[in-house]
Amino acid sequence: MKAIVVTDPAAGTAGMRPAERPEPRVAENDVLVEVHASGFTPGELTWPSSWTDRLGRDRTPSIPGHELAGVVSALGYGTTGLSVGQRVFGLTDWTRDGTLAEYAAVEARNLAPLPGDVAFTVGASLPISGLTAWQGLFEHGRLQPGQSVLAHGAAGGVGSMVTQLAREAGAHVIGTGRAADRQAVLDFGATEFVDLDNDTLEDVGEVDLVFDVMGGDMGKRSTRLVRAGGTLVSIAGPPEVRPADGLAIDFVVVSDRAQLREVVQRVRDARLRTVIGNVATLDDAVAAFNPTERVRGKTIIRVRP
Repeated sequence: MKAIVVTDPAAGTAGMRPAERPEPRVAENDVLVEVHASGFTPGELTWPSSWTDRLGRDRTPSIPGHELAGVVSALGYGTTGLSVGQRVFGLTDWTRDGTLAEYAAVEARNLAPLPGDVAFTVGASLPISGLTAWQGLFEHGRLQPGQSVLAHGAAGGVGSMVTQLAREAGAHVIGTGRAADRQAVLDFGATEFVDLDNDTLEDVGEVDLVFDVMGGDMGKRSTRLVRAGGTLVSIAGPPEVRPADGLAIDFVVVSDRAQLREVVQRVRDARLRTVIGNVATLDDAVAAFNPTERVRGKTIIRVRP
């Protein structure tokens, strides 16, 4: 099968190349997915799990990508809950070959049905950003109606989902970004916008929840805005500074079929929009992940027409 592989951790996305790889074997409780669309996070090549298996053994050349949408083509022994021919989408295991390929072997529990009225490209754009936003807001942040949320990077893949889901949940959302992002952030449902290049973040005042996708100095400054009893949720690593009288939580997103269903239903109902910036073919995937200019939104690889 056609696939994109990486062999050198030091090279990053520049070390990606097309290759022919054997079709993956399906283990117990796996499904084999005929991949129609795939998502990839450039930062994943810095993760140890991109290069080793669960036991720490080298697994290069490895196939990157962890988001996919496609059709179930085979079931492993004991697999239940899905059927051959079913449209699915989801988030694959971090320590196995991924989704920039014509086929991927995935644990069935990591997949959810993809409704027929949701395009494969849309389905592949949802798992990481949608699940990250959902888990950060509702599992770790315990967001309640009427609370205030500071959403960093509110025009980006995760930040836009945070903004939309928090607003739908009845929160007052303050989104941050560059000046050019203002209208997009407001369109996603933010009540206020902070231009991080020209406005003063501290003018926001205290909030119940900070969703930090940036870390560094911005993470430190944001910590001071968490009111007593509030929460800082971070996907940028452990916070360097903790709120004086609140919680600080960093987490790694995990797949969850029920939450995937919640996210995709909101897409179907037009309550949630995903941000897709570029759609490329598998043959053009290497160039797509080494762009010469900034692309707004998520890059999706259309594996099949």
